[in-house]
Amino acid sequence: MLNQRRLAVSFVFCILCAIAALVLTTAPSSAQTPTWPQRPVRFILPLGPGAGVDIIARLFADRLSARWGQPVVVENKPGGDAFVAINTVIGARDDHVLLFAPASTFTAHPYLHDKLPYDIKDLVPVARVTNTLIGVGVPTSLGVNTMAEFVAKVRATPAKLNYASVTGANDMLFVGFLHSEKLNMVKVPYRDPVQAINDLAEGRIQAFVAAYAILRPQIQNGKVKVLALTNRERAAALPSIPAAAEVGYPSLNFEGLIGLLGPRNMPLAIRERIAADIRDIASDPALPGRLNTIGQVLNPGTPEEFAAALDDQRVTVAKIGEALGIKPAQ
Repeated sequence: MLNQRRLAVSFVFCILCAIAALVLTTAPSSAQTPTWPQRPVRFILPLGPGAGVDIIARLFADRLSARWGQPVVVENKPGGDAFVAINTVIGARDDHVLLFAPASTFTAHPYLHDKLPYDIKDLVPVARVTNTLIGVGVPTSLGVNTMAEFVAKVRATPAKLNYASVTGANDMLFVGFLHSEKLNMVKVPYRDPVQAINDLAEGRIQAFVAAYAILRPQIQNGKVKVLALTNRERAAALPSIPAAAEVGYPSLNFEGLIGLLGPRNMPLAIRERIAADIRDIASDPALPGRLNTIGQVLNPGTPEEFAAALDDQRVTVAKIGEALGIKPAQ
């Protein structure tokens, strides 16, 4: 009888050990993939309402909210050359507060400012979302229809024509282009890209490199013409506009990137899940048509793919900075 009891106790003990081992085995997996989101998610944007990135963020926010079961709130924090938005995200130290932004708003910062009020290492890539179509816009009244004609006109009238500067990578790109082509144009600084486009339409300035979305109203009014896109290839939505490199101006080659970034310690598992959800939403056949109207091309990507694209853009900006003799901020 005693032996039977000992056997029974041993059997129960073995069962309990097996259960404990199973719990211990599965516990790390749960810790690695925590429940997220646990509260509302905030998308912080460095641009104001109506900008291309604002429209994209709201399209995805609505769909992600339905998928996640939590509100996804879009907050516009323009100003300070994107410093306000960037520091809002970094300062929150919260994986529910994410930066939804064009990469061009921050990849050029080291070449535009002597000192940066943030450390880019405090942000990590979460997901690539779209590519922005960026155009070289000129007033229709300038009377040029191609990049070659534009270059010839600028070369024939050195320091007589103006270009708009609103800081950022697009500005550096155009300055690099002028340098490589040995062209002389006068820089006119603007804080508001909308005012720059209005002046472009009226012929007060003669060139502005900007997102196609914000050029589009004046294009439709017949006052602005886009001579080329900076993207590597022609856009299916704009087949009549060539890529700059295609017509002999590779110094204007630049891919616009829009994506999500999070705080430094954001778990990779959460970032990968967000990227996967964005990819699923991007497969909706209704989205490309809506985004084409604002000059965006769906290009969802993983954290690793977005990181690689950001590195590629930084290399491009660094080459322009080197050509212009600009040393990056330390």
